[in-house]
Amino acid sequence: MSIDEVLDEAVEAGQVPFVVGVTGNSGGVTYRGAAGMAAPERPADAETVFRIFSMTKAIGGLAAAILVDRRELSLDTPIADVLPAWNDLQVLEGFDGDTPRLRPQRTQGTIRHLVTHTGGLEYEFWNNDVPRYMEATGHPSILSGLKVSLNYPLTFDPGTRWGYGPSIDWLGQAVEAVDGRRIDAFCQEEIFEPLGMDSTAFEPDGLEDRLADVFIRGEDGTFGPMELAPPPNPEVYGMGHALYSTPNDYFRFLRFVLNRGELDGNRLLSEGGFATMTADQMNGLRFETMVSSSPITDDLVLPDDTVHSMIATLHMSDIEGKRSAGTQSWAGVCNTHYWIDPAKDLAALIMTQSLPFVEPPFMKTYDAFERAVYAAG
Repeated sequence: MSIDEVLDEAVEAGQVPFVVGVTGNSGGVTYRGAAGMAAPERPADAETVFRIFSMTKAIGGLAAAILVDRRELSLDTPIADVLPAWNDLQVLEGFDGDTPRLRPQRTQGTIRHLVTHTGGLEYEFWNNDVPRYMEATGHPSILSGLKVSLNYPLTFDPGTRWGYGPSIDWLGQAVEAVDGRRIDAFCQEEIFEPLGMDSTAFEPDGLEDRLADVFIRGEDGTFGPMELAPPPNPEVYGMGHALYSTPNDYFRFLRFVLNRGELDGNRLLSEGGFATMTADQMNGLRFETMVSSSPITDDLVLPDDTVHSMIATLHMSDIEGKRSAGTQSWAGVCNTHYWIDPAKDLAALIMTQSLPFVEPPFMKTYDAFERAVYAAG
């Protein structure tokens, strides 16, 4: 089946409300395709604007990697040396009735722990104790945009395991503290402008006429509308979720990675800095299955040997008919997904705006798309 046929069939079968696919290599784009309507009377295409949510995290990791490369920050820097409030976070051990049982951290959190999701923070969507804590204390979600929302309790001591949460939001604050610029200004000046990412922004101002709608699958199996977006004009721009982008724009970031730290003559990282950004930084730990505690997402299972670089999960084994060992990949909660396969000089995006995240119908489309990409050579 061709890539076009995969995308068309996915929409016709109701696996996705609409979909855009882009593939290419270090030299440029080799395929663009789309199916379905991103909004009423607006067909989806590679210039459609998406809420990319956790695809923002790779940009946050790059921001930190730039400072590490400049020796303004180290992966071994204690978080509290840059952000003293980190030491105020306590570890949630359980509950006494409805009262959270908390204790001080037993290990020192570092910048490396933030970039690899081993710092102890977990979202309410993947740890049942966190929404219980939030309900008991009135703690706001990270999606509120409030600075106080950063202060989730830890669910494990830093450096002891992998857990997915708002650590890249803390990382963005660390970049601000070290560099002095607000994170949106840093990203605009240091990343988006040199990479030519003209339609990537923290606010959708001026992009509204290309912005896709968000859809959620109802009990009858069909998609209906849903309002979901990063908080506008927040107190803190969360580098875990705050960006809007297009497939064309984000693919420029993927090509920057395939080109080992530069794009179109603009180098953002030295060779050594690039190697640090893309290497396994987990110190022997591994990715752990993300078990859903929310109807907006399914469980996320990856191979047992999956680790994490500064920007994404890092796959350590070949998958037959699909990606190679050394592939970096991640996604946003509304089913915007990417992978970067340096061994084959290939990168790809498959993007929609639908919930639940990684639900079986979407993952069927993702698998067919990836296999068609590699079959096409």
